[in-house]
Amino acid sequence: MSQGPIPPAPPKDGGGMGTKKSSTGLQENVGGLLAYLLGFVTGIVLLLVEKENDKIRFHSMQSIIVFGGLFVIGIVSNFIPIIGLLISLLLAPVSLVLWILLMVKAYQGERYHLPVVGKMAEDQLRKMTK
Repeated sequence: MSQGPIPPAPPKDGGGMGTKKSSTGLQENVGGLLAYLLGFVTGIVLLLVEKENDKIRFHSMQSIIVFGGLFVIGIVSNFIPIIGLLISLLLAPVSLVLWILLMVKAYQGERYHLPVVGKMAEDQLRKMTK
């Protein structure tokens, strides 16, 4: 009664995309998602705590640059009378779309680079590891 070859056991980390563990004990894809969850705040926390996983550190740095920048632009635009109001009205939907897009891409295990910010995040991480 032979059933054929026995399939190999799944990897200990759960296998699949984005499931590599980190020094924080988080799975890679969950850590990437958490880097964006509360904007630059969780980006800063994860960047300080995570020491090994490059993908989580990248998402953390990209979160700090993107959402920190949007936060500063929002604050500054409040001091500009009419144009500032228009900028503020535009920032909210752009921030929401970026937030959802980046969290979904990170959870899927992608190291998604935004056009300019992605390179800035990579460069900053390289400087930090030297």
